[in-house]
Amino acid sequence: MSAEYQIRVLASLDQIERDQWNSLAPQCANPDVNSPPKPANPFLSHEFLYALEKSGSANAETGWLGQHLILESDDGTPLGALPCYLKNHSQGEYVFDHGWADAFMRAGGDYYPKLQCCIPFTPATGPRLLVPEGNKSEIAKLALAQGLRQLTERHGASSAHVTFIAKEESDFFASQGFLQRTDQQFHWRNRDFTDFDDFLSSLSSRKRKNIKKERKTALEPASIEIEHITGDQLTEEIWDIFFQFYMDTGSRKWGRPYLTREFYTLIGQSMADQILLIMAKRDGRYVAGAINFIGDDCLYGRHWGCVEDHPLLHFEVCYYQAIEFAIANNLATVEAGAQGDHKLSRGYEPVTTHSAHWIAHPGLRDAVGDYLEQERQHVEMENEALMTHSPFRKPVED
Repeated sequence: MSAEYQIRVLASLDQIERDQWNSLAPQCANPDVNSPPKPANPFLSHEFLYALEKSGSANAETGWLGQHLILESDDGTPLGALPCYLKNHSQGEYVFDHGWADAFMRAGGDYYPKLQCCIPFTPATGPRLLVPEGNKSEIAKLALAQGLRQLTERHGASSAHVTFIAKEESDFFASQGFLQRTDQQFHWRNRDFTDFDDFLSSLSSRKRKNIKKERKTALEPASIEIEHITGDQLTEEIWDIFFQFYMDTGSRKWGRPYLTREFYTLIGQSMADQILLIMAKRDGRYVAGAINFIGDDCLYGRHWGCVEDHPLLHFEVCYYQAIEFAIANNLATVEAGAQGDHKLSRGYEPVTTHSAHWIAHPGLRDAVGDYLEQERQHVEMENEALMTHSPFRKPVED
């Protein structure tokens, strides 16, 4: 690396100014010139990451020790960043490496600690190399990738994992010796629909009828009403209610939910306009809800919870309402979280997700590389097979 650059490792996001961090991430397409920098992807924002840390959701005590790489010029000006954590477990990541850890430990190795470059508890695609475009952007990316490998060596870590990135970034890391991994999610794509009925008209007749039936079943028998809550409507009372949903469902799904109650207060204070709660109410009482984050061109569905079971309400709150909001707000995509081929029949299509992995031990690296080659072939074949069952009407041939 040139002497005019240096890399600093931050254990906490409070060691860098909010606007400095936010200015490094890709920006909104139409920013307010009178407002501070605003990342197009809300999960890359200082506000979101710092809320995870300050709330005790992702910090050293929970096994997420901040090791964020900041590339600086010789006068201390930030030129790039890489969000990174030193971890002693593999929870909350959604790219599963438990088998790698077990195999390495059976062979006498120590898989933990490892480095994880990601957004904690958030399986949403976005850049991890936060480098503004410019004539030295490639140099900055190379410096950060090299810095990550050096940090792995300094900690004596088994590996470094960069997860939920675009293919272009995965290819860049591959050029630096990282192994490539693929997986599958289901995203909804806006084909310039004017409203939900326009979306339905693009589906096959059977799928269209099924969705109409599901929406009716979810709402009408119990007289359930749907509310969209955002901005200054996100009161502490609303967060108390939603946190109850999260705790109830999270306790059954994960055993111990990841996020603390304080996390919701903090994001409500710092990024309320980028949050959408879709809440279901019966007889004047909220009974279920889902949290979404609003990006520049994408609505990111994160998690849902309920205190009453109603048939198909999950599909209405998490999928169909998200589609309606995206159409109304001209958003290109809805990312509805990890996994779930049941989303296919509801208009969400399979997409390939990407990650990159630096494995320090040569033997483990060779074994993981062989496994990933087979896994990539399987993911590609499965996505191709699923697309043959697309719910959209087939184009009429001339």
